[in-house]
Order: sequence, then C-alpha cells, then structure tokens
Amino acid sequence: MERIIVWYLRMSLVYFLAGAVIGLSILLWPGDTDYYLPVHVHLNLLGFMSMMIYGVGYHILPKFSGRQMYSPKIMKIQFWVANAGLLGMAVGWPLVATGDSLLSVNLLVASGVLSLIAVALFTVNILKTLKPV
Repeated sequence: MERIIVWYLRMSLVYFLAGAVIGLSILLWPGDTDYYLPVHVHLNLLGFMSMMIYGVGYHILPKFSGRQMYSPKIMKIQFWVANAGLLGMAVGWPLVATGDSLLSVNLLVASGVLSLIAVALFTVNILKTLKPV
C-alpha cells in the first residue's frame, strides 16, 4: 500500500478518536454543545468518513479498474488540503459559536473552501483514473 494511502487511513482513525472524545465531552458538559457539536460532526464526517473513503478509494478503485492512479501528485496535494480544511473548521466553529470576530468567520469560510477543493481533487483524480480506455 502506498505511503500516502496509509496516511489517509491513519488520519481517519485519529479524527475518529478525536470526534468520539468530543462527543463524550458534549455528553459530560452539555452547556458547551453549541461550541463543539459542529466540531464533533466535522471530525466524524470530514475527518473519519471522508479520509477513510479517500484512502480506501485511492487503494481499491485503481485495482478494480485495472489502471494506474491518474495523478499520485494530486493524491498527495489533496491529503494536505483536506487536512488543512478540516483543522481550520475544527478551530473556526467554536470561534464562530462564541460570536468572535469576522476573522473567525473568514477562517471557517476559507476552511470550507479548502474542504471543497479537496473533494474536487479526489473526484477529478478518481474519475480520470476510472476513465474507460
């Protein structure tokens, strides 16, 4: 298995654990739910689920199609973009919930854009890999 794919899977599990810890903390301190519920959701969906899908998809789909990955470089760039977007959201959501400055809203928007770019990179890379001969 390629090293970058292993990193997708590792980060998926790290985000799963972090999301579960935040989920438990929401149960223990329900007064802070407004701050941390979006972080919990994003760590589990964009972190655990998406990173797992990216890693497994990058590993299995080229094998199923009998083709080489269209762009290993896109795969590596997407990894960093996806992580930057998710971590920015994990920081941005609590700041926005506290009514913090326009800077926190901009951080959240920029992080959302990075996450969308990561999804687009994955989509293009996989579609070009699966493209029929």
